[in-house]
Amino acid sequence: MKIPAEAVIPDEKLTQYLLVLKPRNDKSQFLAQAGFTQANPEALLAAIRVLAASADAVEDSTNEYGTFYQVIGQLIGVNGVNLAVATIWLKRQADGKFQFVTLKPYREARDDA
Repeated sequence: MKIPAEAVIPDEKLTQYLLVLKPRNDKSQFLAQAGFTQANPEALLAAIRVLAASADAVEDSTNEYGTFYQVIGQLIGVNGVNLAVATIWLKRQADGKFQFVTLKPYREARDDA
């Protein structure tokens, strides 16, 4: 299953959370490795949409808000650096629409770990 092209990605999630330096669970420095900064949030938005359109969404969990999905793949950076990420999406219980929740660095499970 693919995340629908019309899925909601709130601007605030990019400009006020992912691209802002945080004391805990900071993602801005990770994203900066691929050239994503507060100066180009539209580039991050485009990269998230490309990933969502190209990789399958896998159901993860369900709660009172709806069903969560993960899309794992490469976020194509603006500077030639790609980042392995897991994006989290919610299919909202209230209206059935998909919404972007967050992303995080993805590290594959290793057998020798």
